[in-house]
Amino acid sequence: QVQLVESGGGLVQAGGSLRLSCAPSGRTFRRYAMGWFRQAPGKEREFVAAIKWSSGSQYYADSVKGRFTISRDNAKNTVYLQMNSLKPEETAIYYCAYKSVIGLVSAAVAYDYWGQGTQVTVSS
Repeated sequence: QVQLVESGGGLVQAGGSLRLSCAPSGRTFRRYAMGWFRQAPGKEREFVAAIKWSSGSQYYADSVKGRFTISRDNAKNTVYLQMNSLKPEETAIYYCAYKSVIGLVSAAVAYDYWGQGTQVTVSS
């Protein structure tokens, strides 16, 4: 089992920035990738960004390219999501996800473990 704990959510004005963190614990010896997804009220969960753990290759949804950056700190065993130029429509619960084996990193169904989510609210 792998446990994920997110932090860093909160309230920010449009155009502002937030940094989310996620630290996995437990049986993390098999880790292919980690990702961030978000879900707004009444909407489906959507892919935001992912990073392959060994190579550091990054993947982004088109809607966040150029504004969001996913990164990892191997020493701290932590993945981050730096979010800049936030928009009100990006208000959602943001989830960290852990993927054990090779496969599509943008598909929520491909991830094995999920955090409890952290609320991000962007005011206009």
